[in-house]
Amino acid sequence: MLEGPLTERERLEVLRAYMPDGRITAIPVRRPARLVLLDQVARAFEPGVRYSEAEVNTVLRGFSADVSVLRRGLVDEGFMECDRTRYWRCGGTVDV
Repeated sequence: MLEGPLTERERLEVLRAYMPDGRITAIPVRRPARLVLLDQVARAFEPGVRYSEAEVNTVLRGFSADVSVLRRGLVDEGFMECDRTRYWRCGGTVDV
């Protein structure tokens, strides 16, 4: 299970398992599930907007107390990029 592109049902199962009340209870070990979780977090950031690290941390605290793990995961998995002073969303799904 969860070893390739996920169906919408599988995606919803991941979110129910790891974010039952909108907050992250654990970071999935399996990459496909982790990507679903990070994609959900990335949706909290507006594409094209530059955020300071403090602003990113404020948003991430709404999901988990461990903001550094989430921030690093978003950057490492290509959902966000950063330079020395700003972060911006560069990946993930966008609601239309």
